[in-house]
Amino acid sequence: MNEFTLHDVQCFDAVVRAGGFQAAASALHRSHPAVFAAVARLERQLGLALLDRSGYRVRMTADGRAFHRKAQTLLTEFAGLRAYATQLSMGEESELHVVIGDLCPRPQTLALLSRFFAACPGTRLHLHVEAVAGPLERLLDGDADLIVHRVDKRDPRIESIGLCEVELVPVIAPTLMPERLPKSVKPEHLRELTQCVMRDTARHTPTRDYFVVEGAPQCTVSDQSMKREIILQGLGWGHLPRYLIEDDLRLERLRSLAGRHLPGAREKIVAARRSDRPHGPVAERLWRYLSQNGPDMFADSVSMHR
Repeated sequence: MNEFTLHDVQCFDAVVRAGGFQAAASALHRSHPAVFAAVARLERQLGLALLDRSGYRVRMTADGRAFHRKAQTLLTEFAGLRAYATQLSMGEESELHVVIGDLCPRPQTLALLSRFFAACPGTRLHLHVEAVAGPLERLLDGDADLIVHRVDKRDPRIESIGLCEVELVPVIAPTLMPERLPKSVKPEHLRELTQCVMRDTARHTPTRDYFVVEGAPQCTVSDQSMKREIILQGLGWGHLPRYLIEDDLRLERLRSLAGRHLPGAREKIVAARRSDRPHGPVAERLWRYLSQNGPDMFADSVSMHR
């Protein structure tokens, strides 16, 4: 068996993933003959038939499947090495973009960022506040280096650090509460009342409604603090983070509507970044800093999630 090259293995992997030579060539930005020749060379050097070309579409042989499975370790290690080399060549970033989501406990989040960036005077922090799907959209669009918000942990493009768990409670001011409201409130009992909801700052992500009562009049706001004030003044009802309204509930300025039909929700707040892109040295230090200090910072005021 002769020595084979990483390039030839990458071409074979691309053919397998893309389902054919032409699609692999497009994915690799190479010509069809170049990819075909690379795979043929790899087979010749290994002394194995990796692909069955007898059908309409190429398929892996048994040897091809075994070799491809083993090759994943090499390809993953190489991708990590390339990302590390990119990081080394970056140098200290002159700026970082961080997005805070609408559900984040802001005092703790801002305190963490303030302490970190005080020790990084050469890196300018660009801080953005987004709501609903806005933070994740900014991250996936490449407009943010890091977000503090809820994410779908099943997305392979994202890695995250658990910070806290926020409870969302449906609440209403006593002055707005109807006289004959059942003990177990259903959404239809509130349809005649104005519902205060967050305005989604996403620009192109499909809108997802959270807790919206169909047919009810709405008041839209851009942040949770304004939402709390509107609900306190009896201008609407809605869901608010418990950490924001603990005193209001205790002093009965607000009443909880939570029950079997309006259960509220618990949202896991994380620090998240792209896992499929390299990160500079300051971004790496920020990631380690949040991992080491983030959960403890939130522990005293909101429920922990590790």
